[in-house]
Amino acid sequence: MPKIDIIAGARPNFMKIASIIRALELARNTGSRLRSRLIHTGQHYDASMSANFFVQLGIPRPDINLEAGSETQAEQTAAIMTRYEALLMKQPSDLCLVVGDVTSTMACAITAPKMRVPVAHVEGGIRSDDWTIPEEINRIVTDSITNFFFTTSKTANQNLRRAGVPIDRIYLVGNTMIDT
Repeated sequence: MPKIDIIAGARPNFMKIASIIRALELARNTGSRLRSRLIHTGQHYDASMSANFFVQLGIPRPDINLEAGSETQAEQTAAIMTRYEALLMKQPSDLCLVVGDVTSTMACAITAPKMRVPVAHVEGGIRSDDWTIPEEINRIVTDSITNFFFTTSKTANQNLRRAGVPIDRIYLVGNTMIDT
């Protein structure tokens, strides 16, 4: 049975994964053999930035918490990457599903292919063209190594096409934040 890692680490991720988790539960209830595990990277970890969202959105408790904590961006990225790599070495996955553009997104998207795990990016192709914000760098890095792109708009599709992504790897699915 294929196993999907659903990565979430920061407040915006929790809202985005809620509808994805519901869709996977529905698929399992109708006979799908897909399995998933929810991995909290610990990028946001206090109750107001994390636990409260799980309760309010009806998201199950994470299967695994990497407990990255709050350090500098480089230290946090390194903690997420080394801990996710260790997890994949012990318990491999068939797909790493990342959402959005936070540090957790980029860190796991870099780690997965090095462990021979393909990456799916929900909200792929979004661009601000403002390289002064860390999220834009996270988007560019993540999309440069993603295998499957789930996009929110035709503009995101066009951004990916301009970057050379083949059309058969791009799926226009809408906005999971709005779905939630």
